[in-house]
Amino acid sequence: MAMEGKLIGGKLYAFLDTLEKHIGVLKKEIDPPQVTELIKAIEEADKIFVMGAGRSGFVAKAFAMRLMHLGYNVYVVGETVTPRISKNDVLISISGSGETTSVVNISRKAKELIGSKLVAITQNRSSTLAEISDVVVVLKAKNKNQRDESISNIAPLGTLFELTALIFLDGLVAELMGLKSLTERDLEKRHAVLE
Repeated sequence: MAMEGKLIGGKLYAFLDTLEKHIGVLKKEIDPPQVTELIKAIEEADKIFVMGAGRSGFVAKAFAMRLMHLGYNVYVVGETVTPRISKNDVLISISGSGETTSVVNISRKAKELIGSKLVAITQNRSSTLAEISDVVVVLKAKNKNQRDESISNIAPLGTLFELTALIFLDGLVAELMGLKSLTERDLEKRHAVLE
């Protein structure tokens, strides 16, 4: 597949422009009380569990890593070393649609059978996941079930939600660092050395 003579960058720049606009929307439409409730749930939990399916699962793992660096007792659902969840713990579930079967089923079990606090990070405020959650953080972005040809051809499926969630959660890490008066040096002390 020869690319010689073809102009590269049109779709790349369109993607970056679209992402920049979505970050602007995120900044304008973030609900501070939702963020405060999320921080409170994290701070009050004995253990923090995070989950998502597919690429949202990768976002959850990235967030879990930073929470560990901040000194929290955090686990990723589905990993072999993940312990039992209890009623004093919080489960943070990430799903753009809020309807991902595995995420909804596990979240329901944690909430209804165990009594754990449940946080939903979703694009869909009226989803099943949001309806069963104690705390809902809504991130405005196109999810995999929405069709918008102007976006779908450069950011397919759930790309914009996943990136918006990653950016939001990294911003939340910065907020938690400030609240705990931590520096990058403090986080380095917990960073992996067996790489």
